[in-house]
Amino acid sequence: MPSFSLPPIHDNPEGGWGPSSSNLPDQFKFKDIPYAPYSKSDKLGRFADWNDLSSDNRQSAVGQPATQNSRGGGPGGRRRDGNQAFGSGTASAFAYFHVEDESSFSLVDNKAAPPRRGGAFGRGRGGPRGGASYNSRGNARGGRGGFAQGGRGGAQRGGRRGWRDWEKNNRTRESSVVISPEWSMLDEIEFHRLAKLRLEVEEPEELDTYGRLFAYDKSYDRVTTKTERPLQLVDRIKYNPTTSDDPVIQQLVSKNTATVYTTDVILSVLMCAPRSVYPWDIVIVREGNNLFFDKRDGGPFDTVTVNENAADPPQDPTPPNPNNPSEKSAVPETPSINSATSLSLEATYINQNFGFQSVIETPPPPAVDFANPNPFYGPDETEPLASCGYRYRVFDLGITEDEDVKICVRTEVDAYTPGSGNPREGHGLVTVRALNEFDPRAQGAGGAPDWRSKLDSQRGAVVATEMKNNSCKLAKWTVQSVLAGAELMKIGYISRANPRDNTRHVILSTASLRPTDFAAQLNVSLANGWGIVRTVTDLCMKMPEGKYVLVKDPNKPVIRLYAVPMTTFTGDDEEGDAFDEDE
Repeated sequence: MPSFSLPPIHDNPEGGWGPSSSNLPDQFKFKDIPYAPYSKSDKLGRFADWNDLSSDNRQSAVGQPATQNSRGGGPGGRRRDGNQAFGSGTASAFAYFHVEDESSFSLVDNKAAPPRRGGAFGRGRGGPRGGASYNSRGNARGGRGGFAQGGRGGAQRGGRRGWRDWEKNNRTRESSVVISPEWSMLDEIEFHRLAKLRLEVEEPEELDTYGRLFAYDKSYDRVTTKTERPLQLVDRIKYNPTTSDDPVIQQLVSKNTATVYTTDVILSVLMCAPRSVYPWDIVIVREGNNLFFDKRDGGPFDTVTVNENAADPPQDPTPPNPNNPSEKSAVPETPSINSATSLSLEATYINQNFGFQSVIETPPPPAVDFANPNPFYGPDETEPLASCGYRYRVFDLGITEDEDVKICVRTEVDAYTPGSGNPREGHGLVTVRALNEFDPRAQGAGGAPDWRSKLDSQRGAVVATEMKNNSCKLAKWTVQSVLAGAELMKIGYISRANPRDNTRHVILSTASLRPTDFAAQLNVSLANGWGIVRTVTDLCMKMPEGKYVLVKDPNKPVIRLYAVPMTTFTGDDEEGDAFDEDE
């Protein structure tokens, strides 16, 4: 049998933790400890300096011999930290040497190094006599007080990248609707699961058309930044009621036309759900074997988002903590024109007025009446109607031939192109939308270039930035155009006349796009969108009759399905008005 003998244990006589220096065994003293040169005059500032830069601006290994020609290495060299420490030029036994040779490694970065603060004290164009100043002419583009590009205060634009980046992820948004304790969550679906769904859908069947269309004014296609036009305030009425309030859909329900009924605005949000960042909610009502996808009055569907997909989107002021009465409100008395809510209202105003302004209301060319008049325009209305045509179309979502899952969608078109065929038969139909520029230097601009200087010469850069910052909004517009069967989508580029005034705007340019081609550029998959719609439909058809709410989480890429009482969001519900506005 092997024997085991316990080695001697040296207790600490002082009663503290760890071995005692006075009671250390002799065989362990100074064992394998190399000698390091030192001096009593050494400046003890830090244990290890990982930021010590060598002559090639790379971090040098601790204790590696410095060359005589490097800065601070020679006898006459200057060291920013004072005199050279004794023994720092000798090989240290404590140094860590990497096995691989990193001398060939270099960062691929062609940006100019940021200028140093300590070089110049002069202000303005001139510098100290006999020496160059960072503010001297020909060196920095800024004038007074700017040592970097950009003039006054220009140093703040490009400097300190990443400052407070940790705080961006901690900014939480409020839900678009208050989740009541009476609601019960039925299911939760992550966006990465939605992105894997696919369902190919054939061309739709058109049931009926309503409304009147005016011709699109082609002169807006020739507008440039040098021939900009002011955006006018045009008083017109345009209806966008929810699904349940549509009298035409009620007639189609009585004929048992389809299984699911919705509008193109609601459906596009669901089909583009994986791109969304801001919160939204869809009210789903099941009556018998029918599903109705509705929106709430005053909900996020009635406004247009701005830079939703930017890395640092526009923010609203943080509301005060109700649990801390001593905390002062961060909301200013006059709301900022560049906050998320203000920009959303501004973008909605711009979209409506650009659509009203860009059509020709007085013939020629004449207005085109669809098969039926506008179903929402009553005889008591006095204001003129806007150019809008409603096309009710049915898409077949059945996977097999025996399945009867159809969705009826009310789609909208805004104008028609003269000379492109008969609009009543679906030829030459146009949807009109608008992108807006606010202040390129404001928070939330998403690095957008100045449109007035780049739109004519570098349109590709402007379009690419908008596709990045407004991916969800452009995808929804494209899906709406495809659902409506529009041949062209006109997108206007509209900017503020003055960056500090959000009431006056000018039209800088207009782009003509084919919705199917633009969907391919945006990487929008309609098959994926139809797969999401079919999945939500199957999920709701498994539930009993009642009212449900599909809610996008305000801070996570997740949608949740809740079962709610039938009186929710109606006049009988006392809590129906306690909704949070979408950011």
